[in-house]
Amino acid sequence: MCRALRQARITRQSAVVAVLFSLFENVNIQLGERIVVDLELDSGGVAGLAVITIDRPAARNAIAPETMDQLDNALQRADGALALVIRGGGNRAFVSGGDLKELATLRTLDEASAMANRMRTICDQIADFPAPVIAALNGHALGGGAEVAVAADIRVAADDIKIGFNQVSLAIMPAWGGAERLAALVGPGRALLLAGAGTVLDAAAAERVGLVDQVLPRASFDDGWRAIAQSLTNRPATSIKRVIKGATPTEAVGAFAHLWVDDEHWAAADRVINRART
Repeated sequence: MCRALRQARITRQSAVVAVLFSLFENVNIQLGERIVVDLELDSGGVAGLAVITIDRPAARNAIAPETMDQLDNALQRADGALALVIRGGGNRAFVSGGDLKELATLRTLDEASAMANRMRTICDQIADFPAPVIAALNGHALGGGAEVAVAADIRVAADDIKIGFNQVSLAIMPAWGGAERLAALVGPGRALLLAGAGTVLDAAAAERVGLVDQVLPRASFDDGWRAIAQSLTNRPATSIKRVIKGATPTEAVGAFAHLWVDDEHWAAADRVINRART
């Protein structure tokens, strides 16, 4: 009888574990390799659109060492995309920050520095990605999650999410480049007010201060961010990003000139000329 009860408990526990992850993840757990970062190329049939999904629903998409490795790999494999979207799985969290359970073993200065440098380098890769990068804030972006969000060029948020650099609640500070990027977005004084006090903003307030670029209704959020991403899957958008990031006048003119002589430009120009004649 006791053995039967123990077996029933084990079965129920296994069922609970099974629903915490997608079916695809469960298959890989059995193989000893859990897929927590998914890359979809030509997403939704849109040529040139890459979508990276951080999918750890049981941990609200928190960043652990394994997540860092897979995110790094996904960014490398997305190279060549015309636009990149980074999103969280589900609708509760974009990224909830670092995974405290998995990072709790890091107790020395060297260990803390190595972890921070590792994820900061990944956020730098997001910021330096050649094509436009959109953070689709499907859920809350808190702490390290806000740092991932501001590494993107554009932040599109569902209207019911919250975002905040609230690391001070754990007696630490942003470590992945988020403080500097926040200051570039909202100004040094406001950045210190927000991160220094650990203020968490709703989507509308974040849009007002310039932390979020566009807020979309939850009901149409997925269609909305996909439409925005699709509109940026063009070569000129990549050149515009490069100029905005700090090209010299000579580089900016050169970028324009390369687009001007390209066959794609003349094909588009011919269509306009032909319409004008009819």
